[in-house]
Amino acid sequence: MIKPHGSDTLNPLYVDDSRANQSLLDDAQSMPSVLMSSAGAANAVMLGAGYFNPLTGYMNRTDALSVANTMHTSSGLFWPTPVLCLVDGAGALETGTQVALRDPNVDGNPVIAVLDLEAVEHLDDDDMSLISEKIYRTEDLEHPGVAEFYAQGRSLLSGPIKVLNFSYFKTDFADTFRTAVQIREQIEASGWNKVVAFQTRNPMHLAHEELCRIAMERVGADGCVIHMLLGKLKPGDIPADVRDAAIRKMVELYFPKNTVMITGYGFDMLYAGPREAVLHAVFRQNMGATHFIIGRDHAGVGDYYGDFDAQTIFDQEVPDGALEIEIFRADHTAWSKKLSKVVMMREAPDHSKEDFVLLSGTKVREMLGQGIAPPPEFSRPEVAQILMDYYQSL
Repeated sequence: MIKPHGSDTLNPLYVDDSRANQSLLDDAQSMPSVLMSSAGAANAVMLGAGYFNPLTGYMNRTDALSVANTMHTSSGLFWPTPVLCLVDGAGALETGTQVALRDPNVDGNPVIAVLDLEAVEHLDDDDMSLISEKIYRTEDLEHPGVAEFYAQGRSLLSGPIKVLNFSYFKTDFADTFRTAVQIREQIEASGWNKVVAFQTRNPMHLAHEELCRIAMERVGADGCVIHMLLGKLKPGDIPADVRDAAIRKMVELYFPKNTVMITGYGFDMLYAGPREAVLHAVFRQNMGATHFIIGRDHAGVGDYYGDFDAQTIFDQEVPDGALEIEIFRADHTAWSKKLSKVVMMREAPDHSKEDFVLLSGTKVREMLGQGIAPPPEFSRPEVAQILMDYYQSL
């Protein structure tokens, strides 16, 4: 099986021993505590689940700026985005102590992790500007990722952490949320060697479904892991539970058994385009995938990134050998009226735009809201029904 990023074995930060977990949770009640941002809590989940291997906790200012500038920590580890615990004021927290980190996304704000506090630092305007420009390629607060980054606060807490739970993801998405450890175990149990990973924050239409097939066939994969984001999205995106139901129906009806694994991970979308695509590749390697599909405007939003910037970053900015996972570069996929099948548009040079079934997201949402199913060349009818039920319930 493919090695994790940066180490020979996966080192998740979740305290798996139940007695040790409870003991640390008991101790945490008398520790100074801080209420995290949703993004900070999501980072804790990813660290606990092994997706952010080999990191041992939250980055300090030096590492955050180094990662933003060079995609390497100060020690030389390749890493594409800062992993931060930003809070709105650190109060009287003292370095060298343990701090209970509280979850903003669960009622009662339970302790999600314990931080061995190594530094309390402040990100000034120049720091925030640099990170925003390098990671998001913009400082525009209309960009949802930039807005969330600036809303977290300026006090930066850093140091190793021990993770005590997986927030709401394990309870709300019991059938879908999986740690990197669990996915590796399932891949091994399935006897898969080559594994394609597909990232999604949306329901999968026919073109997405076919793209998974195309990738599997071309790389000779034994299976595909559909790995959906379960955390916070921007307003207007379809909730994770609806997306989950739609994807499960598609796989149940249209894929052979034991060829597709449906899983999810607990992270908030950054909408950071190219940099987030590289982060996605890192944690797909950590979960055991050998190949990762990156298509048009991967992890993008609005018009902030070029259509294929998330692919070219691997050629222009990711050093050779930095990652073992291979990137499957996909074009926009759509139904060809000429060929009566889904194709990647770049592979149909004799086609004009009118030869494809193309629907904008706005148009699809309007149709679903009116109880009108998109054409079968765009969406499976069973999937469309789930989405129509959702939109008509709004």
